[in-house]
Amino acid sequence: MISGTHGHRWGLTAPAVAALFLLAGCGYTAEPVAKPVLPGTSVTAPSAVPSPPAAGDPSPEPLPAVLPASTPVTLDIPAIDTRSELLSLGLRENQTLDVPPGEPGSPASWYNLSPTPGERGPAVMLGHVNATDGGEGVFAGLRELKAGDLINVIREDGSTAVFEFQHGEQYLKNDFPTQTVYGNTDGSELRLITCDGYNPETGAYDDNYVVYATLVI
Repeated sequence: MISGTHGHRWGLTAPAVAALFLLAGCGYTAEPVAKPVLPGTSVTAPSAVPSPPAAGDPSPEPLPAVLPASTPVTLDIPAIDTRSELLSLGLRENQTLDVPPGEPGSPASWYNLSPTPGERGPAVMLGHVNATDGGEGVFAGLRELKAGDLINVIREDGSTAVFEFQHGEQYLKNDFPTQTVYGNTDGSELRLITCDGYNPETGAYDDNYVVYATLVI
């Protein structure tokens, strides 16, 4: 688990944005976005993200309140009886995404080149839908979440960032809406990402399922 203060991150920024993320069976990899998106790959991060509103813009809308940076340590989702200590993982030297192990009981991970949960922007967490023994993964219950369910992220500074589930979306891996998932947000948001769309003919997952949640202050 990394610690320390993170600089302000509106959304994913270079080098974090220079990656192409894949969740397949349910593993994750990353490649430079300059390469074409091939069948079986997706969950991409944008090559650029919009700048925050300029200070001189006329009558700017006030931005929602957010929390200072603090590394997440535990994820708790009472509605689906899911609680996981969090790994803090980034990119390997070869630019592949470091991911949680897939064996039974594997924890979820926070992608540590995204904002910390509670900061402005989309904090990203990854988890398996299944385990290597064929059992359920830590994110197997995400589809059971309903509007208004709360997602708690306990942070290293002792505070808890509480997010409210808004909706979940299933996306084809080779048609992943990069900007929608990873792009800038005015407030603090959370993305929980796992695999979906199991294909019994190939034994692989063709889709991703993404949970969208917003910070409750």
